[in-house]
This record gives sequence, C-alpha cells and structure tokens, in this order.
Amino acid sequence: GVEELALLEKLLGLPKGNKYGVQGERKVPVLQTNNGPGLTGLMTIAAHLVKQAKKDQLLGSTAEEKAVVQQWLEYRVTRVNGGSSKEDTRVILKDLNIHLEDKVYLAGNIFTLADILMYYGLHHVMVDLTVQEKEKYLNVSRWFNHIQHYPGVRQHLSNVVFIKNRLYTNAH
Repeated sequence: GVEELALLEKLLGLPKGNKYGVQGERKVPVLQTNNGPGLTGLMTIAAHLVKQAKKDQLLGSTAEEKAVVQQWLEYRVTRVNGGSSKEDTRVILKDLNIHLEDKVYLAGNIFTLADILMYYGLHHVMVDLTVQEKEKYLNVSRWFNHIQHYPGVRQHLSNVVFIKNRLYTNAH
C-alpha cells in the first residue's frame, strides 16, 4: 500500500514529503497529516492525494462514473489485497476479464484512479503469468498493457511483455 501511494504521488506530480506509516497486522497505510488526525486506508489516502493534486477527474466526472470508480477501488482493497491464493487470483482475473470485455478502462471510457491502483495491485500477478494465461485473460492483458504505457504510470515497475501476434497459426 505505502509503495503504491508513493508511486501515485509521483504520477500526480505532488511534492514528496508525505509521511506514511502502516497500522495493524494487515499493514493498512496511514498518512500523517500536519493538521489533525492521520488518514487511514489506501482508498482514503489515494482519493485525498488526487484531490490535493487537483485531478478530481481521476475519481470520475458523473455520479455514475464516481460510483463505478469507488466500486473498483473497494474491489481492489477487499479482493486484490486480500486474495493471495492461486484460486483467488484466478477469480479476480476472470472477473476483470469479463468486465473489460467491452471497455477500455475499468470505469468505461475514462482513465481513473481505479485503473492506476488496480494496475499497481495486479503488477506482481501479471509479471508471473505465462503466455497461455495472458491469452486466456485477453481483455485483462489488453487493459494492463494499455495502462502500463499510460504516461507516468509504470515508473520503475518492470514492463510486462505481451506477445502481439499468435505463436501458432492454423495454416498447414
């Protein structure tokens, strides 16, 4: 969580200097603010950073977009953070693959905070997928590849390679 927030800060062009800590065994990120209580939780802090950077469009423009972004941010925290088993990961990739079938981004046709944090949350999963698995989750692969090439998103994270052309053709 804390590392993702540092990546997000940089992506948003915010000055460094926020102090992050973690809380509890689940290592929930905490942001120490100068005035008043600290902020707790990946979503809360991420939304705060977006507002600080005056990039509110990343949270969605319409009420519906905002709700969809919120929904995927919650999914990201409850499912992607929590689920570490192979089976959980398979279900997550399947869910996303179905959702992204007719969409460019998680919230439809706009790039949002949900895409950024889902990308950071799934990076370690995508790095380990085989070529066959990437083909099985074609929509996730297309989306992930698109997000990793979005200006400023990937930063120091490794580039995940997707093979553009099919290895085998049916030609005899």
